[in-house]
Amino acid sequence: MEDNYAFIDSQNLNLSVQELGWRLDFAKFRTYLQDKFRVTKAYLFIGFIPGNQKLYDYLQKVGYTLIFKPTVKAKGGAKGNVDAELVLHTMIQYDNYDKAVIVTGDGDFYCLVEHLLANRKFKALVVPNKHNYSSLFRGFREHINFLNWERRKLGAGKK
Repeated sequence: MEDNYAFIDSQNLNLSVQELGWRLDFAKFRTYLQDKFRVTKAYLFIGFIPGNQKLYDYLQKVGYTLIFKPTVKAKGGAKGNVDAELVLHTMIQYDNYDKAVIVTGDGDFYCLVEHLLANRKFKALVVPNKHNYSSLFRGFREHINFLNWERRKLGAGKK
């Protein structure tokens, strides 16, 4: 049985799904990763905001390993660019997983996906929004899973 790890760009995932007009249920998404890609460990890269401890506790409870990035103030709120951390942890964990699942639509991860694919360590690219992702990933189409049509399965109920 495969032992696959997911490396998730939380801001890209969250904002991209919101652009589609729905909210992601992170517990359902964790189950989806496990069932569809045999993900045994899911790293969620997220900007740290002191007032969000309840959210962080919930995400850990439903099965994510959180990797925090300090945030800086930016237009529209806080910004925590997690790109370097995601790439670094994918490589730190390299010998511990069979294959990696990368969750993002951000083309900054192109070289990571290319490297994993070339070394047979790549399982899938999960792109949150088919209508808004990097054209650099178009060459990986056979490996892309879009979330556009997964609202019923992965959507959160209204608060």
